[in-house]
Amino acid sequence: MDVSKGTITKVAGPLVIASGMRQANMFDVVRVSEQHLIGEIIEMHGDRASIQVYEETSGLGPGEPVTSTGAPLSVELGPGLVGSIFDGIQRPLMEIMRQTGTNLTRGVEVPALNREKRWTFEALKKAGDVVEPGDVLGVVQETPVVAHKILVPNGVFGTVSEIHSGHYRVTDTVARVRQENGETMSLPMLQKWPVRVGRPYKRKLSPDIPLVTGQRVIDTMFPIAKGGVAAVPGPFGSGKTVVQHQLAKWAAADIIVYIGCGERGNEMTDVLNEFPQLKDPRTGASLMERTVLIANTSDMPVAAREASIYTGITIAEYFRDMGYTVALMADSTSRWAEALREMSGRLEEMPGEEGYPAYLGSRLAQFYERAGRVIVNGSNDTEGALSVIGAVSPPGGDISEPVSQATLRIVKVFWGLDANLAYRRHFPAINWLTSYSLYLDSLQDWYVKQVAGDWMTLRGRLLALLQEEAQLEEIVKLVGMDALSASDRLKLETARSIREDFLHQNAFHETDTYTSLHKQYLMMKLILLYYDRSIKALQDGAPIDGLVTLPVRERIGRVKYHSEERVDEEYAEIETRLTHEIAGLLEQQEQ
Repeated sequence: MDVSKGTITKVAGPLVIASGMRQANMFDVVRVSEQHLIGEIIEMHGDRASIQVYEETSGLGPGEPVTSTGAPLSVELGPGLVGSIFDGIQRPLMEIMRQTGTNLTRGVEVPALNREKRWTFEALKKAGDVVEPGDVLGVVQETPVVAHKILVPNGVFGTVSEIHSGHYRVTDTVARVRQENGETMSLPMLQKWPVRVGRPYKRKLSPDIPLVTGQRVIDTMFPIAKGGVAAVPGPFGSGKTVVQHQLAKWAAADIIVYIGCGERGNEMTDVLNEFPQLKDPRTGASLMERTVLIANTSDMPVAAREASIYTGITIAEYFRDMGYTVALMADSTSRWAEALREMSGRLEEMPGEEGYPAYLGSRLAQFYERAGRVIVNGSNDTEGALSVIGAVSPPGGDISEPVSQATLRIVKVFWGLDANLAYRRHFPAINWLTSYSLYLDSLQDWYVKQVAGDWMTLRGRLLALLQEEAQLEEIVKLVGMDALSASDRLKLETARSIREDFLHQNAFHETDTYTSLHKQYLMMKLILLYYDRSIKALQDGAPIDGLVTLPVRERIGRVKYHSEERVDEEYAEIETRLTHEIAGLLEQQEQ
């Protein structure tokens, strides 16, 4: 391999221009200066290469050497990923801290995966088996909850000539495969994959199964499909990070990849402090035992934000290829877009809207389109899914800005966060009047078969009441509550119940933090049961003030705090009580 060596001619922030790089290729990783700073070639003009440097470039000057590694920016894939904390270019932060202390020194070279640790490899194939890319050679129990499957790498077809169970380092050979051309390949547990290239699969499946999150406003109102893409835009303080933490904790995913892309250090610190202590509701173990964290905070070099997004999604695809359901949280893509804008400005490209590069939309699309529910490579038709939830931080909450608009053109679910709801302490602060999900039609059959036949009807009625409430509120502001008819007042009261008893969810309450679909269904039924019975009672002459102050309403509001085991019993009791109290009201009226 020809190693291309060049010389720095210009330094402009994270952009370095080097000449004499004729042998290098686009997207090659290079080492810049004597300090061996890591960078990536993003533009070539003859022998002049424009290099995006992923570390601090202060102190660099013309004349210093640049050496190409001849390989694109790649991630290491293998046992040791889960539970780790990496920076944007997959350097293991905990290992670097052990070696260099708390300051991240420039040019530090530490392998992403531990080369000394031995893992227990249990072979699932035997000598003589025919294998193809994506087949599972064996399993390593990486954490108590994650069985890490060692896959046949891309491009390897042939017959296993040798494979043994045992204790191995990630670089040790665990199997040998005699390929169709007669060559024998030694396969270690460690694989490398270029981050800008999506990992291949057999075929994509229709998004017709929901990713159950236990968050009522999401599962009932604006569901996301397994393998779907969602955006969470909202201004500072509207609860983006709260929503993403809740999804990381509760979404029905086997693996969580959390990318802190350009967020403030304290938010990432919250994740690092919380996740190891949080109990995974499905396994009882620490949530960290199925999580990969990529921390690239706002005070780390800007250019590495772009790398962190690609690093995260490549790791997520790798676990998807094992047949797992993976949820990736990117917090936030706006910071990534700002990094693109800075590099575009340094390269003196023609700016698009608000200074963002003209290719902003296509870059965002390339990232989001790597999500999906797929049949993965391999001789068995195994299903894997990768769902992507991207937070967007529009300045001042104005979603007409380019990043939000480009994202909305791509994603199918929009959870619009509202600062006013957050100020009123209504969390999740997802605005039910502006949010939407385009997966509803494809998920309808699943909800009808798996939960209840009238699920979509009830959901539609709740939303209709909330929309009518918004219109009635305008009238109340103009002429006061007294001008409303009794039935309109009842609509307002029911809508308040939907907002406060159903949509509002306490993330810190041990029962309310997660709600099963069955419980969500019963909660919807109770609110509408109260509304329907009250409408009938109004027609029969019951007073509106009595209906609004029925004691049973308190119990309807407290259903969310009842455990899953008790909810059916509570539903039956409330239904009986409601009938009894309305009958009592009508009797009083007749007297």
